[in-house]
Amino acid sequence: MAGSKSKSNAQQGPKLDKPRQPRKRKTKAPTLVDRILAPYRWLVKWSVRTVLVLGLLAVLLVGLFGFVNPPTTHTMWSEGRRLDAPVDQVWVPVEGIAPVMMRSAVAAEDANFCLHWGFDVEAIQAAIEAGGARGASTISQQVAKNVFLWQGRSWVRKAMEAGLTPIMEGLWTKQRILEVYLNIAEFDEGVFGVQAAARHYFGVDARDLSATQAARLAAVLPSPKTRSASRPSNFVQRRAASIRAGAETINADGRADCFQG
Repeated sequence: MAGSKSKSNAQQGPKLDKPRQPRKRKTKAPTLVDRILAPYRWLVKWSVRTVLVLGLLAVLLVGLFGFVNPPTTHTMWSEGRRLDAPVDQVWVPVEGIAPVMMRSAVAAEDANFCLHWGFDVEAIQAAIEAGGARGASTISQQVAKNVFLWQGRSWVRKAMEAGLTPIMEGLWTKQRILEVYLNIAEFDEGVFGVQAAARHYFGVDARDLSATQAARLAAVLPSPKTRSASRPSNFVQRRAASIRAGAETINADGRADCFQG
């Protein structure tokens, strides 16, 4: 009897454990905030994607203009429409610009050009303390605005400029930034770029500008429609003299090294 019982147990084989059923996770009840934000999650997701795509396009465009000369700017286009005639502009490479012209532009507009990464913090602080009575835009900011954006004081434009400036500083050399600046800056009504300005005012090429001529051109940059380099007012003459001295100073103290090679 015992033998038959053992035989029966052997035929049945070992008992198999029943597979464990996975535990059901308890779902957390959505909070009030979750219920409120739920309809807007898609908007946040697509907004983030849009910002990333626009950022990538900005990097590609800025990188392209590091090697390819901008064909025009919004300022040139709008000025051409206003005058109902093509603007006067002739692009010249940095080798075709007198070094003293480059130093004069920096001395006039952004003496710390070689020392900052696109934003001059000290100049910004001074502008704030002066109650906005003085400008604080660097040459880099002006290039970002003039090449990629438009004129105006809107916060949207300023925010875009603030985003583009460090990208440009990271992808372009200081020499390239200054080269583009001097080729797109307005020097008189419908006259853009240092080559056209040199011929317009003095009948010479940009590479042949003297220290006095370069200083006078730099002196008209903030207000090209009301100042003249060939018929300078007393103010422009005094301003040009100050710029010429400043150009000599930054050449001596090393603040011109980043674009002079």
